[in-house]
Amino acid sequence: MYKRGDEKTVVGYTSGVYDLFHIGHLNLLKNAKGLCDKLIVGVTSDEMVSYKNKKAVIRHQERMEIVRNIKHVDVVVPQNDMDKYKMWERLKFDIMFVGDDWFESDKWKELDAKFRKVGVKIVYFPYSEGVSSTLINETLKKLREE
Repeated sequence: MYKRGDEKTVVGYTSGVYDLFHIGHLNLLKNAKGLCDKLIVGVTSDEMVSYKNKKAVIRHQERMEIVRNIKHVDVVVPQNDMDKYKMWERLKFDIMFVGDDWFESDKWKELDAKFRKVGVKIVYFPYSEGVSSTLINETLKKLREE
């Protein structure tokens, strides 16, 4: 936590690809900012997007610029590693925000236990039903094939 005088500033962190930016992205960022004083957002690099066996439509630098200009976001950093704990070691955030599609997965149970040891809380937000960059891409592909 950063300190301003006697006040403690709560630092939040979330990350994502943020390709084909949509209302689900905006809702997550808005809700996250409501629970912290300073919101840091990691934007997944083009190389790291391949971990999902996908390719981003919008280039990394452009995605970072889009996210940087969302009023709820205070700082944007590149995410060049999927290890959230390494990001915590670098940024020292107090809260990590993530979609609830990861809730109770083995990976996040392990990460939650690791974060608890250093005082970091993970907050799971409801996943936006019916909207995703993948769905937008699939819809566009179908429209082009008609």
